[in-house]
Amino acid sequence: MSSQSNSSKDRILVYSTDPKDQAIISGQAEKDKLAAQSRQLVDTKKFTVVFRLEKNGRGGKTVTILDQLPNHETFVKELTKELKIKCGVGGSYKVESGVAQIEIQGDKRDAIKKILDLKQIKYKGM
Repeated sequence: MSSQSNSSKDRILVYSTDPKDQAIISGQAEKDKLAAQSRQLVDTKKFTVVFRLEKNGRGGKTVTILDQLPNHETFVKELTKELKIKCGVGGSYKVESGVAQIEIQGDKRDAIKKILDLKQIKYKGM
């Protein structure tokens, strides 16, 4: 019986429509595993997000800035993606010299505050 389990490890998956197999083939399973680990590494109680609105240098368009986030790129990237999707707008993130920052297009302070409350992330500012 053990020889049969060894031979199955030596085989290469050629084609499958199973979503679990598709995730393994595309590498998404590894990305999901790393993302879950990164969420556990960041303690949301150890930092406070600072809100501010900016218009300067943006052609009169308003941008909501979330500042003083932890310097953990995976966490910031996932938070940015979630905020963009739930607010229905564009945005970006920067990770520089120990502090990360998220920019969300428009004045979305109320929607972002609700999302941060659900995630139990403290915030201050406008």
